[in-house]
Amino acid sequence: MNFLGNIWRKLTPTKALVLSSGDLETMFFEPVYRTAYFSGLSSCDRDLPYLLYSSTIKLMSILFVSGEVWFACSENLSLDEIAASINVIVIHFLTMLRLKNMMDHKDIYKKLATSMESTKMDTSTPKRKQLVEFWARRHKIYLKLLLALGHCALAAWHIYPLIDELDYNLMVGVRIPYKYDTPLKYTITYIVVAIAFVFTSLFVMVTDLIMQAHLLSLICQFTILADCFENILVDCRNEINGDSRVLPTATNNCFVKVYLRRLNYLVHQHKFVLDHSMELRSILSTPMLWQLAASGILICFVGYQLATTLAENLAKCLMSLFYLSYNMFALYIICRWCEEITIQSQNIGSAIYRSGWEAGMAVIPGLRSTILFVILRANKPIIFSAGGMYNLSLTSYTSLVKASYSALTFLLRFR
Repeated sequence: MNFLGNIWRKLTPTKALVLSSGDLETMFFEPVYRTAYFSGLSSCDRDLPYLLYSSTIKLMSILFVSGEVWFACSENLSLDEIAASINVIVIHFLTMLRLKNMMDHKDIYKKLATSMESTKMDTSTPKRKQLVEFWARRHKIYLKLLLALGHCALAAWHIYPLIDELDYNLMVGVRIPYKYDTPLKYTITYIVVAIAFVFTSLFVMVTDLIMQAHLLSLICQFTILADCFENILVDCRNEINGDSRVLPTATNNCFVKVYLRRLNYLVHQHKFVLDHSMELRSILSTPMLWQLAASGILICFVGYQLATTLAENLAKCLMSLFYLSYNMFALYIICRWCEEITIQSQNIGSAIYRSGWEAGMAVIPGLRSTILFVILRANKPIIFSAGGMYNLSLTSYTSLVKASYSALTFLLRFR
């Protein structure tokens, strides 16, 4: 594994890691930066060889998606073939739209990534370091699951046309402007289309990885901030512990000064994280509406393809199963982490309420109003939505799956 890891690092020497703001950004975003570099989507690498590599991949992907649309519009397809074409065209078009959105807001995404290194986010205690490591591990686990499902689907997709009953068949329905009905032409065409299909599919995975990394970084910041609010008295005691004459009471001017300064930092950090959350929610609203619509269509049509091939072709059935699993899992993690942000943003109010302010701290002038302001602000949690119409939560995820299943049942009866 170390050998493969070293090869992967040598293949992805992205400058995004050199420009990283610190260890926390690297911890959450290194896999994303490296995968984006390999896919030709890195915006930090501007040297000529990489620009040529990136432009070639993007042009190849655009031509590939155009070929898919051309095939769907120019051929007389059966219902099964229409479902197969929809399965790839929808997710590839969705990915192109999401990539355009990310490129249009790349400065905002970079700012959100560097927010992990805020000077007001205190990760000095062992518990907070464990919290950071917990969310970083969670990010890696889900990242590996997402990539594993995606690559299993790709592997099945590439193997199927080699073992089916058709001659000179490709892994997807794509129109090629020449005949490839000879072994040599078919081999060359298959390899070129396979490369284009792999990189276009990598674009899909990269957009999902970028989404997860930004959502989890916000969750981590909310979690750390809640712990800082809850343990503010302990942190103040530790800060002035070097002076035995200083007592941690509200009547001690030195302690009050430290306490108010730390509370002021935390209030500003709370606003800082909320602003970034609102900014991310704003730029994701429209793409997530596309995502929900596309996911509903994909779950329906991929499920249809899976149901109709279950007893006929094992390879095609596995291909559909992995593809369905990837799409459902990708939508699940987005809804899961958006709901977690809502929960963690609400926890800020509970954390500051449990901070021990009632044990003598309430007599400090202006403290009650500050605490009340933070609690009121936390009581209006961050809720990510799709186009302002559907809240992104596990409840919405369940409702979409149920609706897709109902459409799938109707489609099977129609067939």
